[in-house]
Amino acid sequence: MSTTATTDDPDDPIAYFLEDLTYHGKTERTRDAYGRVLRQFEAFLTDPDRNATGRPLTPSEATHRDCMAWIHSLRKTVTDSTIASYAAYLHRFYAYMTQVGVFESNPMTLVVEEMDETIDKDPDRREIGLTRMRQFVADIHHPLDRALIVTLLKTGMRVGELCNLDLRDLALDDSEIQAAVDAEPRPQLETRPDSLYVDSEPTYGSVHNGEARAASNKRKRATVIPVDDELKATLKRWLAIRPDSPSPAEPLFVYTSGEWGQRLTPRAVRNVVTEHAQEAGWYESGGNAADNVTPHYFRHFFTTHLRDRTGDRGVVKYLRGDVADDIIDTYTHNWGGQVRATYEANIYRIVS
Repeated sequence: MSTTATTDDPDDPIAYFLEDLTYHGKTERTRDAYGRVLRQFEAFLTDPDRNATGRPLTPSEATHRDCMAWIHSLRKTVTDSTIASYAAYLHRFYAYMTQVGVFESNPMTLVVEEMDETIDKDPDRREIGLTRMRQFVADIHHPLDRALIVTLLKTGMRVGELCNLDLRDLALDDSEIQAAVDAEPRPQLETRPDSLYVDSEPTYGSVHNGEARAASNKRKRATVIPVDDELKATLKRWLAIRPDSPSPAEPLFVYTSGEWGQRLTPRAVRNVVTEHAQEAGWYESGGNAADNVTPHYFRHFFTTHLRDRTGDRGVVKYLRGDVADDIIDTYTHNWGGQVRATYEANIYRIVS
């Protein structure tokens, strides 16, 4: 079935997509990476000796079988983690082109669901057990550093999403916090005490809640993540010393030195994680992602441990912000009975 819509049919859909990435503030490096992968896919489709149909195809004509055939063709030349990255690029291309009405449907949706069951995106990544991770956290004494790392470990959010959190994105059922924090939680949190709201809207360079943002959130949909007693106590300790911020957005995490009160940037968070990981022997300058512990490692840790404990991929995908609209709506409507209950029953203890 063709995926082309009649409302808008650019001659070069890939160029169209890459141009829109520019408008969305993506870096040249990111655009080049997308361009290389998408052009490689396009070359595969146009070669009748390589694709599954035996005739030249365009990206708008590709079905999920054509996408799978391309992915299969990569297996002897690149690693599984690279295949997963390439598939993610192709999925985002089709998802965006569908959203703006250039294509009718996304043939990668089914492909990605199938791949999630078979591909380990980090096959060689360092594995750290809970006992060692608890000791790592116990050695972190600064309230800000501890809050950043415990939040990443307990929520699995991306570093940009962490930096984009505002005070209104946090609802804690605690009279002392409510008296000290001059910010009303979002309406989405009114009936969900002890929770965090991770929005899907902030993008690099855009003004969100009155402040220009230096990072993008990459969630398909906004997500409400439960806050358990460990994370609650950690955030309460941070809020007790949090400097006032000049930003009208009232960022949750701000500098306590240098740019006093300003929103933390992803680079600052990475520096915090790197410093503590080096002290633990988990980071070496020039080392690769498989060896070094970075903020993204904590997302991997969260996903692996919670998925193994729950056996429920759907809830874990919801918490990560990775699921499609129909699935996320199911968990949104039954948040307390399914998401919070599953999370609280299975989330690991991380604070000694």
